[in-house]
Amino acid sequence: MRALVTGATGFTGGHLARHLRNRGYGVRALVRGEDQRSAALAALGIELSIGDLTDRAALVRALGGVDIVYNIGATYRQAAASKDEYSAINARAVADLVEASALAGVGRVVHCSTVGVHGDVERPPAGEDAPLRPGDEYQRSKLEGERLGREAAAQTGMDLVIARPSGIYGPGDRRLLKLFRGVARRRFVTLGPGDIFYHLTYVEDVAEGFRLCGDVPAAAGRTYILAGGEVTTLNELVRRIAAAAGVRQPSLHLPVWPVWLAGAACEAVCVPLGLEPPLYRRRVDFFTKSRAFDIARARAELGFAPEVGLDEGIRRTLAWYREQGWL
Repeated sequence: MRALVTGATGFTGGHLARHLRNRGYGVRALVRGEDQRSAALAALGIELSIGDLTDRAALVRALGGVDIVYNIGATYRQAAASKDEYSAINARAVADLVEASALAGVGRVVHCSTVGVHGDVERPPAGEDAPLRPGDEYQRSKLEGERLGREAAAQTGMDLVIARPSGIYGPGDRRLLKLFRGVARRRFVTLGPGDIFYHLTYVEDVAEGFRLCGDVPAAAGRTYILAGGEVTTLNELVRRIAAAAGVRQPSLHLPVWPVWLAGAACEAVCVPLGLEPPLYRRRVDFFTKSRAFDIARARAELGFAPEVGLDEGIRRTLAWYREQGWL
């Protein structure tokens, strides 16, 4: 099998490209340019194709001779990003990629969405058919990408599988560095009671889930939540990170709304100037929105079975952060 991976210089896409290569796939990565991260992929025998998801000619070049496409590339949360910036990559480019893949004779496209399209989960755990209530522009653009991708697939006859991963973490991740470092240094402050659910997924388990989405024939046209085997409250997650770091659990809790209002004020000042605010509301959402998901469909139809337990994943992630000198 020859696979094209978009977003391969990022955390999740890079792990997937290496995972597929280790499983014997021929792997090509669509990258924006040659840099240290793309050079590291090339050193592993991963072919590079220079281009951008919004460049149709680049897509045509990258898709030549490809059997399956894994679309991991995305514009992630940036407070200063415009609605059109999110839409261009996370929505319109999905349809373009599906259409170009059909013309190139690709067998299947696996598109990475997010469990964030479900928003705050009122009745956990949520399955794939739970209500769709995206809470910010990133999540709205990802949901729009699902819709446009399905429409393009229906029009072209392309086999499209949508994966919604949850809370991806592991060596190489920087999104959760503040959580791990704050707990390890006993400086982490919880906003609110900390009783909301948080569902982490180790990156290698996610990569295998993506591979199964591409490899299992019965997955055609389906949507799957890919999440870890354990769900905890935020308080329990902090406790387990502290235990792995060998420190006492930070116990300070502060009220939510003063911080939320401060974040709104920062965004109101910084966003019009194109600046990243020092504090913004989605950081507060981390403490207020429950995320707990049911992976029964992926288990039954894909054979998805997360192998890295939460405590082991936390240990590996902390070890990598220490190697980088970040703790």
